[in-house]
Amino acid sequence: MKLICIGRNYAAHIDELNNERPEEPVVFIKPDSAILPKEQDFYIPEFSEDIHYEVEVLVKIKKVGKHIAPQFAHTYYDEIGLGIDFTARDLQSKLKAKGLPWEKAKGFDGSAIVGKWKLKNSYENVDNLSFQLIKNEEEVQNGNTSLMLWKIDELIAHVSTYFMLKKGDILFTGTPAGVGKVSPNDYLVGMLEGEQLFEINVK
Repeated sequence: MKLICIGRNYAAHIDELNNERPEEPVVFIKPDSAILPKEQDFYIPEFSEDIHYEVEVLVKIKKVGKHIAPQFAHTYYDEIGLGIDFTARDLQSKLKAKGLPWEKAKGFDGSAIVGKWKLKNSYENVDNLSFQLIKNEEEVQNGNTSLMLWKIDELIAHVSTYFMLKKGDILFTGTPAGVGKVSPNDYLVGMLEGEQLFEINVK
């Protein structure tokens, strides 16, 4: 399985990092080794001094698909989740400045948190889901999927043009504003529609 991640999908997040608004979704891949095993703490890697949290709504693909039309995209997933795309921001900035790929800053071991999965039909509308990241009992990110530049079904259609989607693939749909640095002893909690879907200790 693979982790397909979307960058710059919330306007406020684009603004906070002074990025250009893209004309189409920004897509990058994390390897399956990026997933932090359940019940493990997140350890800040030695190669970065500026690891950022980015909370995101997740979608688990349930069947093989290629060149999926937007109107059929909803049939390719039954589960919604919440997770974190950890980013080595200092390393990413250096790579971007040289025009190099981001993989080392985005796909390192343990850089993807995948919380509990919920059935899609648990929610009235996947395009209107509120979610939050709490750091040390203080809310640091607050988003809603209604604010996505490209909605879930549009993302699935777009991504499937380039990559065959397979059962078990996970789509990270982008992060809202409020990203920031983690430090040792931070405690992160992810909430989707008022329900806690993950908790992580930072070491």
